Amino acid sequence: MEYLVLENLSKSYGEKVLFSNISFTMNKSDKIAFVAKNGSGKSTLMRVIAGQEAAEGENVKIQFRRGIKVGILDQDPSFRDGHTILDAVLESDNELVKAVKDYQLAQQSNDGDALQAALIQMDTLQAWDFEAKIKEILFKLNIEDLGQHVAELSGGQVKRLALAKIIIEEPEFLILDEPTNHLDLEMIEWLENYLSRPNITLLMVTHDRYFLERVCNNIVELDGGNLYKHKGNYSDFLEKKMIREEIEDVVLDKNKKLLKKELEWVRRMPSARTTKSKSRTQAFYQLKEETYGKKKNEQLQIEIKGQRMGSKILEAQYITKAYDDLVIVKDFDYKFKKKERVGIVGPNGVGKTTFLKLLTKEIRPDAGKVVVGGTIHFGYYTQNGIQLHEDKPILEAVRDIAEYIPLEKGMKLTASQLLERFMFSRKQQMVYVSQLSGGERRRLHLLMVLMTNPNFLILDEPTNDLDIVTLNVLEDFLMDFPGCVIIVSHDRYFMDKIVDHLFIFEGEGKIRDFNGTYSEYRVKKIEEDKQAKIAERSNHPKASTTTSSIEETHDGQRKLNYEERKEFKRLEKEIEKLENKKASLVEKFNDTSLSPDDIQKYAKELSETESIIEDKEMRWMELAEFV
Repeated sequence: MEYLVLENLSKSYGEKVLFSNISFTMNKSDKIAFVAKNGSGKSTLMRVIAGQEAAEGENVKIQFRRGIKVGILDQDPSFRDGHTILDAVLESDNELVKAVKDYQLAQQSNDGDALQAALIQMDTLQAWDFEAKIKEILFKLNIEDLGQHVAELSGGQVKRLALAKIIIEEPEFLILDEPTNHLDLEMIEWLENYLSRPNITLLMVTHDRYFLERVCNNIVELDGGNLYKHKGNYSDFLEKKMIREEIEDVVLDKNKKLLKKELEWVRRMPSARTTKSKSRTQAFYQLKEETYGKKKNEQLQIEIKGQRMGSKILEAQYITKAYDDLVIVKDFDYKFKKKERVGIVGPNGVGKTTFLKLLTKEIRPDAGKVVVGGTIHFGYYTQNGIQLHEDKPILEAVRDIAEYIPLEKGMKLTASQLLERFMFSRKQQMVYVSQLSGGERRRLHLLMVLMTNPNFLILDEPTNDLDIVTLNVLEDFLMDFPGCVIIVSHDRYFMDKIVDHLFIFEGEGKIRDFNGTYSEYRVKKIEEDKQAKIAERSNHPKASTTTSSIEETHDGQRKLNYEERKEFKRLEKEIEKLENKKASLVEKFNDTSLSPDDIQKYAKELSETESIIEDKEMRWMELAEFV
């Protein structure tokens, strides 16, 4: 069943052609991700499909299946002025959402008739569970103060609110632009499970490679203005892309040999040409355009020289920092070693960025001290980026920092040469900063951090808005970087590849040092959570063994009947078995020899297992209230 048909879409800005005459269709339950280099037009294509921007060309067709609900998450969503979080969430055409909104308004108005009508509507639509679901989704995305005005929210909170609103409205077709940006790791894993449901049709842009691997069943690559559709997940895409490029290289090599022969023939021909020779000459120029029109893939090149590092690097000596009742760090003591690579993990709002500012002495601790070695030069890549002059060309903005950049063996690069290595062509260097895409701005920010020649890199969410090609090059650079690296990132693939150990922010100022990758930590955390649940259940008072069908205590409170007590005990055993199965499945992903088919099979099995656990835990909690 076709959900979306696109035909003959084109889009360009001035001389820059983003895509030309592209067409494809999406069927029900397809989960498609767009993959492309920054600035290639991914977000523009999403806006064109969503109807937010006009397509160009003749016989353009953008058609959704009649009657389906479509939810759209922009890269930079916005809400109405004056709205609270609850107002924003309940502004919807969804029948259930409207019922919940009417009920909320009736409660506030003290209008008995309106409240009675709202209660009847809630009962008719069976919306009571839906009201609880709304609160659960908001809670999962760390949105708790429903009375807070939207205007007071940060950019990340607005993005999470927009995502929550879409999920609450339950559309059949989701269009999501970078949905994992501004989510912490647990939120990403929850969203991954939600989007894996078979009833959801999904079109998205994301750089999260684990997300691509576990959620998508098709990947569409936008390359050189053309679309290439690859069936399967991220592993399948990499394999098929490699085969396609090998074939293209063979064809290109043949064309070059043929072109060389044709060039010799053209040069030998006299000026007076026959019709046949003119035709062959035209074919020569067409072949030349086809051969040299296919530019070799540009790739980021990072070859920055790091400054010498002395024996004393960085020490945090029992530092403590708090803001009122929020304790960020408490008695943290650590001495960094050479070439150390540390990942920082914790929920949003726990104080990870504040911790980085403590280490760089941007802010002072309440107690303890930070000692920085005399040879240490920080390169600090912040979430907010560098404030640049919007009305300056890119080249001028870079020259404001330095004209030349030192490389290994005494060599130097000019600012213009460095920009070329960061995939900004000579022509693009004259483009104003204000015209850059989000990913291009991040790449420029990274360049400006590295060109200061640091030997201690601190990267706060470096992967947001960067394309996969750039991420691969950055990963290779960081693995060979001779200095120290601290990374805060919600990109699990990136963390697993780079870091040696993790600082886990557990709340109330406690920072745990975990020796291993993020995936290893998640396996251990799942096991710890499982043991904690078992311990919690064992602390509940034992149910009575009476066989009465419905029983009450002396004060009239309901108790479990005999069948419910049996169900309660059975659920405990079933949940424990399912948790063991889940941990075993998660462990399988650490096997690097897994085939793409196995990865897809285990991902589906993991999603189904987690869904069953969630249902059984909800029932267990219902029964536990009366134990």
